[in-house]
Amino acid sequence: MAIDHRVVRRVALASVIGATVEWYDFFLYGVVAGIVFNRLYFPAGDPLVSTMLAYTTFAVGFVTRPLGGVLFGHFGDRVGRKSALILTLVIMGVSTAGVAFVPTYAQIGIWAPILLLTLRVLQGIGLGGEWGGAVLMAYEYAPPRKRGLYASLPQIGLSIGLCLASGMVAGVSRLLPEASFFAWGWRIAFGASLLLVLIGLYIRLKVMETPEFLALKRSRREAKIPFVDMMSRYRGAVLLGMGARYIDGVFFNIFAVFSIGYLTQHVSMSRTDALLGVMIAAIVMCFFIPLFGALSDRIGRTRVYRWGSLICGLSVLPAFWLIETQPTSTLMIWLAIVVPFGIFYAMVYGPEAALFSELFDAKVRYTGISFVYQFSGIFASGLTPIVATALLRINEGKPWMVCAYVMLSALVSAWSARAIERRAVAYGAPASAH
Repeated sequence: MAIDHRVVRRVALASVIGATVEWYDFFLYGVVAGIVFNRLYFPAGDPLVSTMLAYTTFAVGFVTRPLGGVLFGHFGDRVGRKSALILTLVIMGVSTAGVAFVPTYAQIGIWAPILLLTLRVLQGIGLGGEWGGAVLMAYEYAPPRKRGLYASLPQIGLSIGLCLASGMVAGVSRLLPEASFFAWGWRIAFGASLLLVLIGLYIRLKVMETPEFLALKRSRREAKIPFVDMMSRYRGAVLLGMGARYIDGVFFNIFAVFSIGYLTQHVSMSRTDALLGVMIAAIVMCFFIPLFGALSDRIGRTRVYRWGSLICGLSVLPAFWLIETQPTSTLMIWLAIVVPFGIFYAMVYGPEAALFSELFDAKVRYTGISFVYQFSGIFASGLTPIVATALLRINEGKPWMVCAYVMLSALVSAWSARAIERRAVAYGAPASAH
């Protein structure tokens, strides 16, 4: 069957825009957690304790993401990719906009963090189903020899969403006095989610279901219970996929979430400058994600992913050394963030979507990649800011134990990627997979 490249490009655009909205919503919470929520919703005598409490609610979103992955994975594998994506977008948008209206601890007491936690749970469920669907729409529509490139395009949504979230908070922070920012200014960023959701829905409603899923429906070969089928046939692939995902979650949250609190509290960098550093890295990442996605089509997913894992692990030492030795140089600190996070991290995140998609067949692919990505996110992503904050205290404010933690995760992921490569060879997978 001939490939209509206009349709493929439209699907890719819809996936990027939808993923951008979802990641903006999800990471806006993380950006604000360490600078606003710790003060307004989790007041404590020790600033470190209040920050860890705020990061705990951030982690809850990662804990509930596997639930969303299994729920919408089942729906996406049985009913369709498109329908699941519409539902996840609505859930994310409503829950994020709701944060803008939650009163503070000083106003309603314990109900404030409870409401915040509830909305964070809904965010996690929504994103748990979103990522897999956005990736599959691009992957299953793409030409076979360009699936690494096209599956990497929704991944750009992460960097754009992070850029928008960081940029929005940084802009509001710069324009408003400190008192106004904490009183109401930060809420603007959450309320803006409703506009982004409307744009995302408009684009997604115009996209048709993927040809691969339609063929599956016509042949009536859908799995009755995709999760059970996945665990019975792909248990090894699930474990290796989660191991490979480790460096992705750890590295991202060290630089996108933990670094903001670290720079403002331990290096005395302004909140705006710290957010701008992350935002610049996110912009740079937009260009390198498709580059490494396309490279995986040429030399293999696992090869790019394995080397990317190791390079990420090694880069964290010079990055934090530069921050420690040049605490007054904004340019040097930005360089320490932009190079590892904007460039090296893309070596992992670019080929990741296609790598995980090729672990499963179409009958359980939505469930499979969602579960691998979201369940591993609990320990790889959600716990990372908490672990890093605790390691920082143990090491008396020095980041070297945090660096060791990142390097350990890199070794786990590199080994897992190598094991996936050997498994692909043994099972006769396409050459692009290894």
